[in-house]
Amino acid sequence: MEYKIIVSLFNRTLSLFKDDELVKTYSVGIGKMLTSTPTAYYKINNKTSHSGGPYGVMWMGLSRPHYGIHGTQAPWTIGQVVSDGCIYMHNQDVLELSKIVPIGTTVIIRHV
Repeated sequence: MEYKIIVSLFNRTLSLFKDDELVKTYSVGIGKMLTSTPTAYYKINNKTSHSGGPYGVMWMGLSRPHYGIHGTQAPWTIGQVVSDGCIYMHNQDVLELSKIVPIGTTVIIRHV
């Protein structure tokens, strides 16, 4: 069983795949024009629980330093172009996702 995450910057969505079959799609917030979310292939390097603050309840660090998929204490930013390059998710969504995907999961960030 292999998981993969594909982030569409155009659609502002994060899609979870298991063995190449779509499992679930989440709405996400992405980077602003001056601090855009970088497109490429990454891996999830680490996971850290938080009790709130700018990373919401969970941080999943990517193989590019200082970038990650995380929760937010500002749920109105989901679906918006607002971050410094990270991918924002609703706290309940990032918790759900973090329980499913292991460290080492491939994350593909692309424009479409």
